[in-house]
Amino acid sequence: MQLYLPALILYIINNFGLVLLLVVVVNIDVVSSLSHEHRILLRDYSSKVVTISKIITVNKKGSGNFNTIQAAIDSIPSGNTQWIKIQISPATYTIIYREKVNIPREKPYIYLEGINGRHETVITFNDHEKTDESATFSSFPDNIVAKGISFEVNSYNLMGSKSEVTPALAARIYGDKSAFFDCGFRGVQDTLWDVTGRHYFSNCYIEGAVDFIFGYAQSYYQNTLINVTVGKMMENVKYIGYITAQGRASENDPGGFVFEGGSVVGSGQVYLGRAYGAFSRVIFHATNFASNIIVPQGWYAWFNKGHENTFTYAEVHCEGTGSDTSNRVSWEKKLSQSEFNTTYSKSVFINQDNWMQTLPQ
Repeated sequence: MQLYLPALILYIINNFGLVLLLVVVVNIDVVSSLSHEHRILLRDYSSKVVTISKIITVNKKGSGNFNTIQAAIDSIPSGNTQWIKIQISPATYTIIYREKVNIPREKPYIYLEGINGRHETVITFNDHEKTDESATFSSFPDNIVAKGISFEVNSYNLMGSKSEVTPALAARIYGDKSAFFDCGFRGVQDTLWDVTGRHYFSNCYIEGAVDFIFGYAQSYYQNTLINVTVGKMMENVKYIGYITAQGRASENDPGGFVFEGGSVVGSGQVYLGRAYGAFSRVIFHATNFASNIIVPQGWYAWFNKGHENTFTYAEVHCEGTGSDTSNRVSWEKKLSQSEFNTTYSKSVFINQDNWMQTLPQ
């Protein structure tokens, strides 16, 4: 934004006095003294300075600091306290990042950035079966950001139709205060293990058929495109899928999944969720159920049958051909807009301490 300083100075002196003028001048001086990479981020009226202390480059062809993403992560010292960005060059059809990527717990403040976005920066692998070992991408520490990257399970379950599928994770996220912008998660069963902590997903793409967003975390999915592939992956069998399997275990457990905006598309038949915990909690707000793939009942108690009164499953102001709630289970919660705002808005549900205002972008 261009500042016309003489007019601004006169306006401040006339209306607010010299003291405020000094504060403004000092702040302008601070901003102008920062380099391009370290420029202050004025987001949501936050006055905190977020800097990138170092940039590491990854290029599969050899022109970066490292050839693999894991090597770049390994180079970061344990106990790091400053944001370090790992910039990842685009892959191609013949040169892709075929590796398992792990960010260990002792390495927080890492920012992974796909330079040309998630369609061109793909991390893939083909491990499967063991939920706690098969993930293509694993993140354990607090304070992690990823932007413009797709995480996928390449060959397992995704190649052709199968009569049954096996757990094969694209990603598992443990740490608190983790954010994903414009990222993709592609799998079939157990695509995204949203394990624990507060997580924010913005403008992401998530694909799968069975429990493909599952875990115990306290997460907010904003403007996420959910692609259901039950019909595509299991076309030779009659199978019903599940989008979520949320595992909240007690009334005091802060966990839950909130979907704000976004769309649900795809093929086959799918439940919005099944109860992975006795206090399972999933809310869809202003989501477009663009195709008629939602099972009329909407939700499934699974092995927590008898605990239906402790689930929190709700659809608030959703739209589209699949949004008819007239045949939903009787224990779906009815939330008003005001009830949603006071309990499940982004600022209340995951951002009470304003951690999102301190993220680099």
